[in-house]
Amino acid sequence: MNKKTAILIGFIIAKFVLQYLLINPAYDLHRDEYLHLDQGNHLAWGYISVPPFTSWISYIIKLLGNGVFWVKFFPALFGALTIIVVWKIIEELKGNLFALALGSLAILLSVILRINILYQPNSFDIFFWTLVYFTIIKYINTGNSKWFYATAMAFGVGFLSKYNIAFLAFGLLPAILLTEHRKIFLDNNLYISAFIVLIIISPNIIWQYKNNFPTAHQLQELARTQLVNVDRFGFIKEQFLFFIGSFIIVLASFVSLLFYHPFKKYRLFFWSYFITISIFIFLKAKAYYAIGLYPVLLAFGSVYIEKIIERSHRKFWKALLIVLVIGISIPFILVAFPYKSPEQIQKISKRYQRFGLLRWEDGKDHNMPQDFADMLGWSELARKTDSVYDKLTDKSNTLVLCDNYGQAGAINYYSKFKDINAVSFNADYINWIPLEKEIKNIIMIKEVKDDGSIIAKVAPLFTSVALVGQITNPYARELGTKIFLFEGAKTEINKLLENKREEYKRGE
Repeated sequence: MNKKTAILIGFIIAKFVLQYLLINPAYDLHRDEYLHLDQGNHLAWGYISVPPFTSWISYIIKLLGNGVFWVKFFPALFGALTIIVVWKIIEELKGNLFALALGSLAILLSVILRINILYQPNSFDIFFWTLVYFTIIKYINTGNSKWFYATAMAFGVGFLSKYNIAFLAFGLLPAILLTEHRKIFLDNNLYISAFIVLIIISPNIIWQYKNNFPTAHQLQELARTQLVNVDRFGFIKEQFLFFIGSFIIVLASFVSLLFYHPFKKYRLFFWSYFITISIFIFLKAKAYYAIGLYPVLLAFGSVYIEKIIERSHRKFWKALLIVLVIGISIPFILVAFPYKSPEQIQKISKRYQRFGLLRWEDGKDHNMPQDFADMLGWSELARKTDSVYDKLTDKSNTLVLCDNYGQAGAINYYSKFKDINAVSFNADYINWIPLEKEIKNIIMIKEVKDDGSIIAKVAPLFTSVALVGQITNPYARELGTKIFLFEGAKTEINKLLENKREEYKRGE
């Protein structure tokens, strides 16, 4: 084994170790993770929330036993694969050992480390952005048309992992027109590649068409309820914070793409970055949508910095840069990851408050960062729901109906009853309500913010209603969420549920 390979393996090992160490066992999974895991139980070519790729990984996790180890393994794996691709990009740019180490360290100690602790499509998305950029660099260096097809494959599968990769194309195509590479628009291989992309993504497009394009409706809702509140200045600030330990490398990449002659042929990456960022800012996108732009920039910047240091013959700059990346990154890692228990966080809450991490989307400060609070209370909810479900004599005619996808997914994940099948009128669960069975009883999970009007409307439809439990974890975002049991339906509940589902689908 040569020195380069040993160092790369070291980074990969460090990647996996950190991903597991930075989550305290006091936490459950995050609410979003439960939804993605449940998609593995309902395989399809599309979902309201995401394309199908995540469900394929979820199915593999299910085959492996559905344990937390495997849930955390796959985001870490794609994070490690991102490091490997960046390593290969640096080699393609003629970078030596220092550039390889610097680029890998910059990826390791960046926001990607934070992204990779959660089982979400974002980890796959960043990897595929980086892979697409690598194939483009290979084409520029070799002129071999096979890299057209490699780009098509990477982009197509990336589209099936997260639609966000479309913005890569929105930025890249105009950038190509601004450089000498515009001649590729006269190459038939480009259009054959585009056709390959269309073939890869067509099953998902067909699914969207058959289901009245639910993702488009969701994006409209997202723009109306969330993106409208995005602060453009905040978006720009977060770009800096995401790679704060290695931001000097990002800046070096811009300089190199503009002024370093050996990188002139790669200048399209400079224009692509700023076009894509401008689109995101114009659309008031969430800051993390742009993370996929940076791994390739860190590769360019690392190689350029290495060349500058080599020309200066001042090798101490190498050690200084490594120390700088580590030294700046660590303070942020200490507050950005749930490696401390909730009780430990309370003792140093002012540290989190200084970084604004205790402020939730309601604009108020709470006792926990919102993401951490979203990782608590779920196993308690499942355990208490199980205790109610276990006592029912008529389980086959009982529906567990939740207010949100986190509740439904958590119950399905932790429950000892494999047939419990909790659902919701929220997210993809709206399509998984089992209306084929006659509903006689409902275990209803209601958020604490509910004013009780729904309970009052539903109660007359059953012979009995009782509050049978609630979440008591003081640090959970779901603190106070109640569990109600409705028994003995007096009327046909299935028809009412079907009507309610159609109302939700229409956005009423």
